[in-house]
Amino acid sequence: MSAKSWAIDIDRDDITQARLVEDAGAPLAPEQVRVHLDSYAMTANNITYAVFGKPAGLFGNDQGYWDFFAEGNTPGRLPVWGFATITESTAEGVSVGDRFYGYYPMAKGAVLNVGKAGPGGFTDVTPRRTTLPPIYNNYQRIEALPDYRAADHEYWPVFRPLFLTGWLIADQFEDENDYGVQQILIASASSKTAIGLGFALKQRADRPETIGLTSAANVDALAAQGIYDRVASYDQIMTLNATTPAALVDMAGNGAVTRAVHSHFGGQLQASIVVGKSHWDAQADGEGLPGPERQGFFAPGRIQKRSAEWGGAAFGQKIAEAWLGFMDVAPRLAAIDKRRGGDAALAAYHEMLSGAADPKTGIIIEP
Repeated sequence: MSAKSWAIDIDRDDITQARLVEDAGAPLAPEQVRVHLDSYAMTANNITYAVFGKPAGLFGNDQGYWDFFAEGNTPGRLPVWGFATITESTAEGVSVGDRFYGYYPMAKGAVLNVGKAGPGGFTDVTPRRTTLPPIYNNYQRIEALPDYRAADHEYWPVFRPLFLTGWLIADQFEDENDYGVQQILIASASSKTAIGLGFALKQRADRPETIGLTSAANVDALAAQGIYDRVASYDQIMTLNATTPAALVDMAGNGAVTRAVHSHFGGQLQASIVVGKSHWDAQADGEGLPGPERQGFFAPGRIQKRSAEWGGAAFGQKIAEAWLGFMDVAPRLAAIDKRRGGDAALAAYHEMLSGAADPKTGIIIEP
């Protein structure tokens, strides 16, 4: 099936149930484009999208991540970040051969409804998408990306959305005067979002100490990257200084790690932030925890806040500068693992779902 047009359908109620299906393309309606996905990344972030595919209150309405690319009575189509080329167009301002970075379904191709087309790109105006966060609906021309460099091409799908999330978390800490803490514990510290956070925090001269928490097998390799001030294994949490005010940022939503940190630090834990849910099958175990109430972090909300406060151009400039700085070190942080076709795409999804994927690699699928 890999040679044909394909997509991957996922059971909305059981995300372990995914299958490769043939995706027959219908004729385009006016103001639509058909794209071929050139490459996309498969990361733990995509598992979070699957976990929150059904409505979970993230968007302030009765929608979830499945609503981007599938109607409510059909199997889910997992959103992924990547590059695509226009292969057919009935939309003014978008031509065959144009290339865009953006949010696509896990498939060989897709049909998008074009609105607000211009030199920088366009917005998808599919009705069910207009009530979802705008950042997910924008498709940017590669030539118009101010911080795009050809040498970084493969790192864009792998790192860009995750680095942005990490940078936004670091910005929130600075905005909140670091919640009054002297140390920031970052769980699932080998994840790409955590690395983005650690890198962004490290750029500040005056900041709390960063402590990356990871499995024992990852400690030495992660410490060698120099992203965090210290790296500790999960079984060393109880040896950390519990008299020093601390904050926890949990990239995986692992209840066991959360409970260990809350129990150890108690009242000295000033903030507990959950970013993702890549450990989708781990017990949440959030009731009766000592210390602060856990709070979720939602990147689109933070983007809207800073864009309103700084202006879109200024916000974009800050991100561009931070991203280019990160790209100078990204190649030593993760190797690129390219895979091709629908069968490889399905296998990569299951690999990420099971936790078997190597965090030191970035999986790129070329449909």
